[in-house]
Amino acid sequence: MTIRFLPIKSETANALRHGTDSYGQLPEKVAASTGSGTPCRHCLGQVPGGRPYLIAAYRPFDDLNPYTETGPVFLCSDYCAAGGPDFPAAMLTSPAYIVRGYSRDERIIYGTGAVVPTAEIEAHCENLLTRPEIAFLHIRSASNNCFHCRVERG
Repeated sequence: MTIRFLPIKSETANALRHGTDSYGQLPEKVAASTGSGTPCRHCLGQVPGGRPYLIAAYRPFDDLNPYTETGPVFLCSDYCAAGGPDFPAAMLTSPAYIVRGYSRDERIIYGTGAVVPTAEIEAHCENLLTRPEIAFLHIRSASNNCFHCRVERG
């Protein structure tokens, strides 16, 4: 099975750079990245060292329901090209991440959430996406639950 790792949409990244976040607030601008520990959810890489970045509240869902989590994300402050569809190794640098499945109506599919070693994420995602009730997956921080990227069938 082919799978795709998807960043936040370019339209969303641009809206965050020039407007407000999911809470209606201006994203916080941080003067400079160290070059690690600041994974941009648009280019799916690390914000380059010495470059400014944004911290914004982001809700990676189209509709509201009890499962539509909102949390902080990092974003290159300046333009960056959208990442994906390949595994974002430059962004996923922690030892493990949460992988969780969602239905077409953006509800968590219970029993799909797991902390998965980074080296096993691709295989785990492929396995979950063989299940017809799973429409997409989220990869999230295992320590902070922050959204990193969406995974879909290719």
